[in-house]
Amino acid sequence: MLNGIGIKFFTGTSHPELAELVARRLGIPLSKATVTRSGIGESNVTIAESVREDDVYILNTGCGDINTSLIELCIMIHACKIASARRITAVVPLFPYARQDKKDKSRAPITAKLVANMLQKSGCDHVITMDLHASQIQGFFDVPVDKCLYAEPSVILYIRRHFDLGNVVIVSPDAGGAKRATSMADRLGVDFALFHKERKKANEVSRMVLVGHVKEKVAILVDDMADTCGTLVLAAQHLAEAGASRVFAVVTHGILSGNALERVEESALEKLIVTNTLPQKENQAVCGKLEVIDIGAVLAEVIRRSHYGESVSKLFHEVPY
Repeated sequence: MLNGIGIKFFTGTSHPELAELVARRLGIPLSKATVTRSGIGESNVTIAESVREDDVYILNTGCGDINTSLIELCIMIHACKIASARRITAVVPLFPYARQDKKDKSRAPITAKLVANMLQKSGCDHVITMDLHASQIQGFFDVPVDKCLYAEPSVILYIRRHFDLGNVVIVSPDAGGAKRATSMADRLGVDFALFHKERKKANEVSRMVLVGHVKEKVAILVDDMADTCGTLVLAAQHLAEAGASRVFAVVTHGILSGNALERVEESALEKLIVTNTLPQKENQAVCGKLEVIDIGAVLAEVIRRSHYGESVSKLFHEVPY
């Protein structure tokens, strides 16, 4: 817990529930600010208390109307900067536009780099985020980025508490997630498998080939984000056909757009476990297979350590209590 001296913690409108959990864990109240929108859609921000020479943290995540959330964050950072805050940290559990991280075709923008520039130009001195989709985004910043704030320790703790490890296999739904899945499998001391997938076009998988043995095992798919859930649902179907006794999926960012929840309900997945980097209450009311892991304690601990100048590397492997 913090003593509340010299620190201010604000939230935008994207995920106030998570901000409340973090503030409660820190033992400080949320700082006073109002964020409204005008009739033509402009965001208006009022910082309702002094931040002069304070260490300021502002939480807003990439969900809902992402463009509005992003501009809110930039305006709040700028407002605190010109109000003489000593240091300003953007706490962005899901980094917006993280999937637009490279120039993969002619005239394609690198939007993640643009977002990094916007945050820095607004006056941001430090960024805290979770499970970046692409590690190179850290290099888009000229300010410190705690991008290695993984949900992995929380996920591993969940798996240890809910499954018999002697019968578990960790599965990556694609080759790109193999590093994450193998790291988790090694720490749990269980087997590992992966899918090789071929795409005809973006967000549409044409063919998946399973590499590894899952027969009569509990298969746990792991990934950084679930958007349309097409890949997870198809992978779950293949795992069931390959003889897996039960199939689960554990994902850091549950974006769950379009008819993703319907797909999950009708799939071979027994449960889809996500963290609360994004609001999930409405999704849980619709989908009985959805379960949420709270990462508020992790975010609170990294803020505490950042404020007192302590190392955060311990959080890469342990869940704070």
